[in-house]
Amino acid sequence: MSETARGRVANVIGTGLIGGSIAAGLRARGWIVHGEDHDDDVVRRAHRDGLIDNIGLHREADITFVAVPVMALTDSVNRAIHETEGIVTDAGSVKSDVASSIDHPRFVPGHPMAGSELDGLDGADPNMFDSAVWVLTPTSSTNDRSFAFVASVVTELGSEVVAVTPQAHDRLVAVVSHLPHLTAAGLMHLATGRSDEHAALLRLAAGGFRDMTRIAAGRPDIWIDICSQNSAAISEALGDMIDMLSTIRGSLDRDDRQSLLAMLTDARDARRNLPGRVTDPTQLCEFRIRIPDRSGAAAEVFTLAAELGVNIANFEVVHMAEGARGLAVVLIEREHSDLFRGGLLARGFHPTVSALS
Repeated sequence: MSETARGRVANVIGTGLIGGSIAAGLRARGWIVHGEDHDDDVVRRAHRDGLIDNIGLHREADITFVAVPVMALTDSVNRAIHETEGIVTDAGSVKSDVASSIDHPRFVPGHPMAGSELDGLDGADPNMFDSAVWVLTPTSSTNDRSFAFVASVVTELGSEVVAVTPQAHDRLVAVVSHLPHLTAAGLMHLATGRSDEHAALLRLAAGGFRDMTRIAAGRPDIWIDICSQNSAAISEALGDMIDMLSTIRGSLDRDDRQSLLAMLTDARDARRNLPGRVTDPTQLCEFRIRIPDRSGAAAEVFTLAAELGVNIANFEVVHMAEGARGLAVVLIEREHSDLFRGGLLARGFHPTVSALS
């Protein structure tokens, strides 16, 4: 009996921290996983540690995850498309370049927003993506069936799917991921640069400082590539941050307690209101959405949810066949149902909505 007949098959290209965690997560859920890495020792260890079943790619795999450094993404995705027959997605933290370079219906660009302080396979964890956000950035050529399949696998790994355009992704992660890393690195330089106070400063570095600078422990070589590929968006975010710090400095220089209090209060309120995952089924409602026969329509539903700030708790594609209409069943928080329904109607979708009992 072939491997494909025995179960679902996946490839993972790049068996480091993210790729190793994807492989481990899939295997824990019954997938047969093939893997490869440019470093033979790394892929052999992944096989020895039970993260992958076989070394090398399986041509008929249902899905191939490409988890290599961003500078190598385009070439690796191209090779995966030509050497395999299934759907291909990637895990790179910058999306515009690879999305604009690859024009293929089987490719769905993606980015899991998860990681570890540990490097490589030392940090590989089958539960890394539980409750994480996994961003998908479909392009105009992405097939609806490809998008729906990748979204279902990502959800199986425990993640919440958010869909945005590649360009929007890069602007957003510049603020929530890339800028924080550079800020953490800057804070560490500030602390260690005061040589006469160095020992005392680091001894005083308690909870807040350690929490803020923990991400500075990431691999510098990876971050050099990220900064190079997303330089424009990061530069814009840095400019906004510098302006904000200048405003705070002005409040301090003027002893403007009211403006400083207002800024701190707004920041606290915003932090408390960061969205979380839905856990109470009684607070959900079900949208049944007919997917029109046009390319990218299924991805539009997820993109709209991201634009409106609506959390998709779960979804299922009841029917999705080439050349035929599909039906997406989407669960969202009840309090957002009117907003989401209005957005769908404005874009030509005609959903039916019912509350879960």
